[in-house]
Amino acid sequence: MDTNILLESGTNELEVLEFTIAGNHYGINVAKVREILSMTEITPIPNSHPCIEGIFMPRDTIITVINLVKALGFSEKTDRRSDMLIVTNFNNLNIAFDVEQVLGIHRVSWQDIVKPDATVNAPGVGIATGIIKKLESLIIVLDFERIVEEICPETSIKMSQIRQLGERERNNIPIVFAEDSPMLQKLVTDALTQAGYTNLSIFANGQEAWDKLQQLKKNNGVDYGAKCIITDIEMPQMDGHRLIRLVRSDEALKHIPVIIFSSLINDDMKRKGERLGADAQISKPEIGQLVQCIDNLIVSME
Repeated sequence: MDTNILLESGTNELEVLEFTIAGNHYGINVAKVREILSMTEITPIPNSHPCIEGIFMPRDTIITVINLVKALGFSEKTDRRSDMLIVTNFNNLNIAFDVEQVLGIHRVSWQDIVKPDATVNAPGVGIATGIIKKLESLIIVLDFERIVEEICPETSIKMSQIRQLGERERNNIPIVFAEDSPMLQKLVTDALTQAGYTNLSIFANGQEAWDKLQQLKKNNGVDYGAKCIITDIEMPQMDGHRLIRLVRSDEALKHIPVIIFSSLINDDMKRKGERLGADAQISKPEIGQLVQCIDNLIVSME
């Protein structure tokens, strides 16, 4: 696929692949997409989750196929031979999603993506991360990490990694944390609190985090409220890459260590994060690595 957007840094833009399920329009960040394939022969897996169609193996890589129609709760068609497979990579997993039609790619700004309110995206159960108004239709950007987690819970944050760290001293270092998912906000907060980091300021997107940093700068000085920044990449209003670009271009803020904690840690995105000046980039399930990274950055600051 053409993913030129991956070569740009901090533009606060993304490319969304539009597809349909039951006549409804949905989207996925192109950064998650490896390729799009016509429906092929899929080998069923006995006793697997009802939403897992099976596996197939293009170019010597075994890939699990998830039936997105089932996962979204719609009735299945009897003939799915015309369906398409969107092959993805996120959270270090290769997964294909069976969809009806692939319509095209739209380049949009995160500022133009509306965060669903609680009426359509209740905390803990919603699977929509944003809504895009395109021409006469609405494109719902789906939370594919949440969909996979519902089917395979072991892909979520690994709290066992925190327990393996044992007893730890409390550390009151102020940490700014930008993450749009309420569920992940809670999981990461619980994990960092267990690991001893109790002074967290949580923001739903990069814009809110940036506004807070600017407020700290004007008031008591940024070091009183931010010694470390942890940010997701995909967030409405302002994404994590844009946030890093702004931080690194601000004389009063550029010294603050920044950690990217995201499902989108692949080779292309790593290069982008490095160019922007991220101090570390960690895949979302690896909460133990995140704690160790914070530990190391704190030691380097002392």
